[in-house]
Formats: sequence, C-alpha cells, structure tokens
Amino acid sequence: MSIDHAANAVYGLNNDEYANRCQQLQQRMAEQNIDLLLFTTAAEFYYCCGFYTPFWQSPTRPWFLLLARCGKPVAVIPTIGSTLMQNCYVEDIRTWSSPHPSDDGVSLLANTINEMSEGGSFTLGMMQGRQSVMRMPPADFAALCAQLPTMRLQDASPLVQQVRMIKSAAEIAKIARAGNIISKVFAHWHEWLHSGMPLREIFRQFKIHCLQAGIDDIPYLAGGMGNGGYADVISPPDNTALAAGDVLMLDVGATYDGYYCDFDRNIACQHASDEAQRCYEVLWQASEVGIATATAGTTCRQVFSAMHEVICAGGFADSDSAAGVGRYGHGLGIELTETPSLTDWDDTPIVPGMVLTIEPSATLSNHRLQVHEENIVIGADGRAQLLTQRAAAQLPLLNA
Repeated sequence: MSIDHAANAVYGLNNDEYANRCQQLQQRMAEQNIDLLLFTTAAEFYYCCGFYTPFWQSPTRPWFLLLARCGKPVAVIPTIGSTLMQNCYVEDIRTWSSPHPSDDGVSLLANTINEMSEGGSFTLGMMQGRQSVMRMPPADFAALCAQLPTMRLQDASPLVQQVRMIKSAAEIAKIARAGNIISKVFAHWHEWLHSGMPLREIFRQFKIHCLQAGIDDIPYLAGGMGNGGYADVISPPDNTALAAGDVLMLDVGATYDGYYCDFDRNIACQHASDEAQRCYEVLWQASEVGIATATAGTTCRQVFSAMHEVICAGGFADSDSAAGVGRYGHGLGIELTETPSLTDWDDTPIVPGMVLTIEPSATLSNHRLQVHEENIVIGADGRAQLLTQRAAAQLPLLNA
C-alpha cells in the first residue's frame, strides 16, 4: 500500500464504497442472527450512507438509520435533513416535522421497523458497548420498545467496530491528506511562534495556519506548556505566556473530508532541562518501537508493552504514566478516537488496513507530562507506514 502524502484532494466517496461497507455489515448480521441494525449517531450515518453535516452539533433532533440484511439503508429523519439525505446512499427516506412536542419520530421509526421486520419477532442490533452512545432521549427509546413487543435487542458494537477498524484505500487517502497538511503546519510553526506569546493566541494562530494550509476543520485542539512538560493533555488554552524553559505541546484532531488525523508535537522555548530533553528522546524511541512492533499478527497489548518497556528502561515510567493516561494509542478515522486501544488489556489483533495512533507518554520528576503521537496505517505487507511526517528525534528549540 503506497501512501502519496502530496496527492491532490480526494473529495467524497462513490456508491460502491458505501455498498461494500453495508454488505460487510450485512454479512456479519446474518452470521450473528441480527435482522436489523439501528444507528443514531453521526459516525455511523456517515460511514453507511455518506450523510455528513455539522448540524449534528445541535442536540435538538434525533436521527435514525436502519440497515436490513439486504439492500440500502433506510433513513428515518427530521424533514430538515431530507434534501441532504437525497444525495446519500439510501433506499428510502421517511421524515417527520421535528422537534415535535409529543412524538419526535418514535411512531414513524416503530412503524418502519415493523414494516422491515414484516411484523414478526426479530432481533434489532444497536451500538451498546465501549465507545458507543444512543443519541435519542431515553424516554423515547423506552416508548419505542413498548411499541415493538416482539423485538429482541442485541449489542452490535463488536460487529460494527470490526468492520470500521479496517479502512479502505479511499479512507486512508483522506487521513493521509489531513496528516500531511498538519505536518507541514507544524514544520513551520517556529515562523510565527515566539516567547511571551499567550497560549490562547498560540491556539488561535495555529488554527488559522491549518485552515490556510487547506484543512477543512479543527474540531479538536488541546495542549499545554510548562517547565519541562505540561500538567495534562486535554486542557483548553488560557492567557499564560510561553516562557524560557517551557515545553509546549499541541495535540490536534483535524479533518479532511470528514476524516481525522490526530497527533501532537512538542517544542521547547529557548532551552530545556536535561530531564526534559531525555524524556523527549525516550518517548521518541518508544514511538519508533511502537511503529516497528505494530505489524500484522501482533496484538494491541503487545504494541503497548513494547513501548512501555522502553519508557521503563528510560526511567520515566511510574504508576501514573500508563494507568493515568490509560493507553498509548488508538484507532483513527471518521472519529477522533476509534477502536482498538493500545492498552495492556486489548488483545485485538493488528491487521492490514488498520489506522492507528502511536501515543506513548511519560511523567517527569516535577509531575509534568510529555506525550508523543504519530499516525500510522498497516500496509498490505503487514508493516506500519507513517501518515504523519515523523517528529524530530531530539526536542526542537524555539529561538535558541
């Protein structure tokens, strides 16, 4: 699998892509005796039929997508989404005026399910496991179940996640494009970043440069700075000014055509302590080992353990460095974080087509953190290939 980081933009997906995805889901539905899948969240809508909109940020309206064992998905959605849905890979579109004061799509959904199940007993699969949510009011779901007395519920999370973990060439191209754009922005951040700059302004300028470089959106940007490291890795910015000896980290989740890259970079202002430089180098080496270990046939647990051994040998692992952050990487795609997880408990086997983040972290003696993150894809040869431009092997210095 060859990744062209300089490739032109790849817009949209053809119906063959969605048909293949639905057929993979339908094959597993038959194997697990699931008659219908019900989706309520943005990621599954986009994945199964191409329905992509920022309108998901409004929690006012519920949205439903049904997939039977054969055929295209059926959309049961608020009328406001019908025009966009007509451009998507769907069998039919059923709408109601929403928000509704007493019946916000529940009866329409129940009637559609009864029709698709031909009025008999049936098994409905829904995402119920780890990393899943149900995007409808709990009271409405209870009302739906009351209208479907012959329905049996089954957790479909493993089924769906197993299909989504393996990316197509088109998906990988989008993630690679996003990673390439953001990598170039990081390569030039020393041109506008300077000592004394407030963290809020750093965030603002970084976003501006990412958008100017051609990224579609930056739904996630977190980071921090401090002497040798940072207090956490999920903070929003404040007005603290970048000072000499600080290590600054930005962790960016940026999208191109609906697909995420997710990685970070570190830079020290003017100088850095010996411990900060050594921690950076240990984490860089842990990343190297993680990338090398992430081959087809290994497990997520093995990749985690290989990185953790490097961090321990470097003297930076304590009880918080692994348990506190929880993992050293995760899946990546339509969502910022997807299954699997690079943890000491996830035995998911690594296979070609997986896109993963490699994200080791460590704690310094002053209880500050450092985190390194890259994005990789497992190629057809079973080996990892970078989707980001590799970070420098030594801690970069700003205005040295």
